[in-house]
Amino acid sequence: MPPARPSFVCASCATALRSQAPNTSPALRAFGATTAQLQPPAQDLPRWKQTPPAMKMPYRLRPQPNQPVWKVNEDPEPLDEMYDKFVGRAGEAAKGQTGVDSTKGRDLLPEEVKWLAITHKSFDHGRRGFNDRLALLGKRIVSLQTSLALLHAPTPRTAPSDPFLTTTHNNNNSSNSSDIFHHVALEGAENITAFSKAQVLSPTRLAQLAQSYGVDKVMRWKPKKSENLRGSGVETVLAHTVYSIIGALAMQRGGEVAARTARERVLLPLGLR
Repeated sequence: MPPARPSFVCASCATALRSQAPNTSPALRAFGATTAQLQPPAQDLPRWKQTPPAMKMPYRLRPQPNQPVWKVNEDPEPLDEMYDKFVGRAGEAAKGQTGVDSTKGRDLLPEEVKWLAITHKSFDHGRRGFNDRLALLGKRIVSLQTSLALLHAPTPRTAPSDPFLTTTHNNNNSSNSSDIFHHVALEGAENITAFSKAQVLSPTRLAQLAQSYGVDKVMRWKPKKSENLRGSGVETVLAHTVYSIIGALAMQRGGEVAARTARERVLLPLGLR
């Protein structure tokens, strides 16, 4: 028995609606499902190459800033050239590792990690991943190698101003003499201070080093003011990227490769041996 039509629909309209209803026979439903399954799925691009669709907003809430549009590098060839310059011969420490056919910088890291290591959290609001964790690891490695280099650096023998390092002997109140205690194990210990390490690893010096390797040409970030990069903190971001590359090498190729890269490609150009 057909269902009763609503009281607010007339008989002629109800007949017209029933005649226009789609045919939902089992055969047609099966055919539709089959054709849908034959359609190829959309190609999923890696996260570093596109913003995840689920993280995009349908509308922009803020107006476009009144400044030149900032563009970043999307070509993998300049990125590979930068890694080759940055790693240099330090990549020879990775010889014999599984999957290492070449010790060039471009071949020591997978594609996703190479892009992640040079991506700052300001780029695309961090939706494509960023290098904060890699930079934290790399900074610890560079700091350790800096301490070791300062420990073995030559230290001039001068009288210390700290009274706790001076021993005063009084012989019958006749004369006073100061003797400074020296030991081989303590040679160079006074070089390891927060001030000396801050001078060696200052963002300005690391930024100049990064520019010599071409990091500024491939680094992905978004300055606050595209016409004033220095005021937007480009030096800090470049130093951050140097640390993240060291951290990426440590995660992928081990501490020996990362430590050698830090010594030969970071500290040596800065004047520490």
